[in-house]
Amino acid sequence: MTYPGDAEFGFELVTCRWAERAWPPDRETDAVPVVARQLGTQRRRWDTVVVEADPDALDARAQFGERALDSDLLHIVRNAPAEWAWYRDALPDPGYPWRYVRAAVHRADARGIVETRRRGNRIEIRRIAPYPDWVRRIVAVENKPDLDASAARALADQLDHDVHTALADEVWVATAATGATVEPALLEDLPVEAGVLALDFAGPEATVAWHPATLDPTSDTSMPADEKADKRLEIAERAYGSGWRSYVETMRSDCRWFELRDRADAFVPWCVAKSCHQTAAACSGSCPEFQPEPPAWRTRGWPIEGGPGKGIERLLADRRRRRR
Repeated sequence: MTYPGDAEFGFELVTCRWAERAWPPDRETDAVPVVARQLGTQRRRWDTVVVEADPDALDARAQFGERALDSDLLHIVRNAPAEWAWYRDALPDPGYPWRYVRAAVHRADARGIVETRRRGNRIEIRRIAPYPDWVRRIVAVENKPDLDASAARALADQLDHDVHTALADEVWVATAATGATVEPALLEDLPVEAGVLALDFAGPEATVAWHPATLDPTSDTSMPADEKADKRLEIAERAYGSGWRSYVETMRSDCRWFELRDRADAFVPWCVAKSCHQTAAACSGSCPEFQPEPPAWRTRGWPIEGGPGKGIERLLADRRRRRR
């Protein structure tokens, strides 16, 4: 079976691009999909995450900048008062020393997501706007282009964990379509609560081979409901800040052999030296084929800020911004 990149990494990028354009596959909604990859918790990391966002609330979220808000910053912007108040009076007890909150207040002020002023030896804060409730649902997708029996066995335990924890609203498996009457993924021993997507790269298009169950993140499971609510928002914020095109930040786009090629409407990295779609792990400074861009590339027709690699980074960052 051939799919973009002939590796799970390329399949993952195409899945993200398809989700960005066509999510959800099984119902109508006005929600805006915010798609990211390789996100989760310390115990569990998902290949693809789709945050279904309220359109108006997503616009309001833009007031707090393009970068993700971590848990400390969320504690501040979600509780900052409309009128000036000493930060220790305005914010709930964080459960850890206030000196860390004070440091986070300074970070929030530097990013312009709260206002601060000093009154005597006290720092007062005021919100710039109410932090919006922009996250409607969170969907987790595991990408397994070749879902054979051994891969299914390894994946089943992870999906069981996802279903029982109910951190996401839905759990899916995305696999490469085979054209068979019954997709092989349906014959594997996977949790019935997990949906199955069969991706055809000619479109790309996806067919729902099995509909997922709707999970309840507000219920107490192996993770308490209030802890899940905080984790979900942190995951959504990281998805908002990174997106799925951030793979270029962990690859050597400054290598003279690094290119992007259009595969199934997604830009997938291509190594000219090896004539293949390289993975993020393979594309590093330790690669024996790595060669920095010649300095002349940065002066002959390219912006002063850098050569083709910087141009690729700007292209992907611009697309990430537009989708956000």
